[in-house]
Amino acid sequence: MTLHKIIATVFGIGYIPKGGGTVAAIAFCVLFYFGVQYHCVSQTGLIVFTLATFIIGVYVSNKLEAGWGKDSKKIVIDEVLGMAVSLLFLPINLTIIIMGLVLFRIFDIWKPLYIRRTEKLKGGWGVMTDDLVAGIYSNIILQVIIYFYTGGNAEIL
Repeated sequence: MTLHKIIATVFGIGYIPKGGGTVAAIAFCVLFYFGVQYHCVSQTGLIVFTLATFIIGVYVSNKLEAGWGKDSKKIVIDEVLGMAVSLLFLPINLTIIIMGLVLFRIFDIWKPLYIRRTEKLKGGWGVMTDDLVAGIYSNIILQVIIYFYTGGNAEIL
């Protein structure tokens, strides 16, 4: 297996016949949660990770499109990107992570509010951008929930 395939499939998760995207998103959530708990992850680190994931994801998706076809189900690095974006600039606890996962998967699967249009971008841009936008929508909803429901104090969630 080439490095492009390892990255695009997130260490082989993309080869799972059904639900690979959900498994990749959950794997990110688990690793992120423990990274936060053990003080190995910061918001700055998440920002850098998110930017790098987007750039690398576009690149590897472009490389694999010729052999795997447009937006192959094997490519799940886009779900990792979407989950990372969903959790940017939020106080992190288990409830926020689970809410982010649910919202992101809803937006990613249903593709409302112009998300589907972003898939039409060429190559890796289309692969990565629809999940980027789904993550942005999820993040906005989480920000609103935290602000209005908790008065900005996510610790009570």
